[in-house]
Amino acid sequence: MTIASIASEYENATNEFLKIVAGLQEGDLDKSDGEGWTPRQVVHHLADSEAQSYARLRRLVAEPGSVIQGYDEGAWAESATLGYKELPIEISLNVFRAVRAGSLMILRRLTQEQLQNFGEHTESGHFTIEKWVKGYTNHPVDHGQQILKALGK
Repeated sequence: MTIASIASEYENATNEFLKIVAGLQEGDLDKSDGEGWTPRQVVHHLADSEAQSYARLRRLVAEPGSVIQGYDEGAWAESATLGYKELPIEISLNVFRAVRAGSLMILRRLTQEQLQNFGEHTESGHFTIEKWVKGYTNHPVDHGQQILKALGK
């Protein structure tokens, strides 16, 4: 896979998620299929997860061999202080847009060799930029599908 195709897929996934969210009405945000997060919770999760990925990518580029810290996304989602269940989504959408745009700029600057830069993830061990790309490219697409499922679409 070329760097250009990696960046293109990443950008397309970002735009696909944003298109799904743009179609949401206020009344859709707290709908649930009873199995997963509501659309509101998904948006807040993506902001936090993508902010983590933003930092991870930079660490893998600038500090190969460093520790990549995991986090308990379920605990974050349940934290009343973090407000996944009731806070408005606008700020989280802005965070999502900004960190995805920042990571896209870095992806476009990578060399093929840098895809093998790695760190040690506290939960999953050896973690390369290539693994980062595979994990985070379609992350918003997967959660976009989760939103559509919650809405019965």
